[in-house]
Amino acid sequence: MKRQIIKINEELCNGCGLCVSACHEGAIALANGKAKLIRDDYCDGLGDCLPVCPTGAITFEEREAAPYDEEAVERNKKAQACPPSGCPGSRARNLGEGRTNGVAASLFKPVAGGGTNRPGESSGSRPSELRHWPVQLKLVPVTASCFDGADLLVAADCAAYAYAAFHEEFIRNRVVVIGCPKLDEGDYTEKLTAIIANNDIRSLTVVRMEVPCCGGLSRAATEALKASGKFIPWQVVTLSVEGERL
Repeated sequence: MKRQIIKINEELCNGCGLCVSACHEGAIALANGKAKLIRDDYCDGLGDCLPVCPTGAITFEEREAAPYDEEAVERNKKAQACPPSGCPGSRARNLGEGRTNGVAASLFKPVAGGGTNRPGESSGSRPSELRHWPVQLKLVPVTASCFDGADLLVAADCAAYAYAAFHEEFIRNRVVVIGCPKLDEGDYTEKLTAIIANNDIRSLTVVRMEVPCCGGLSRAATEALKASGKFIPWQVVTLSVEGERL
């Protein structure tokens, strides 16, 4: 049958994934860093995805397409639903509550030399300062609750490996998103702009490596700050491959 259905211009798509979240029918998915209409019969033609696209990559077209199949959509939703424990890969969640507070003292285990370990820690380990999940910039939702009133850390994904005190000095009391401009497809500017513009971000810190490709990360963050129209404190920290602050 001939009907109205969405069309995605892959050249304009920046892979932010906002349309995927907006499509409640599951008709859109990311593939190779681009949004794609995966099944015609999942698209109801109402276009909830159109207003969230920051690049105008989604439009309507009228063409031959399978009719919208509500029953198939519902079956797919049930099949894709996360189990009660949650999908660990990309389910947005806050980790801070209970990590350092509200844990029964009996759960803290004695360690050699005195002191206690938090649950899951081995002797001599330090607690993680991470307060939310996911952290990959491509995966984190723009309107994740962790961004409200947050000090935002935008970090190169190599940084935590190069700098030994990364958790204590950078992640602590911040919300972190990570990426690699050389390996990830697309540009981070659009999504970072949306995060800053749509949330109460108090400050912005960029931690990059000294290698030239990391310049794309700091450029995207500073351009996003300008595009958001907000005036907040910001800084760029550069690390050497030897693990020193430059």
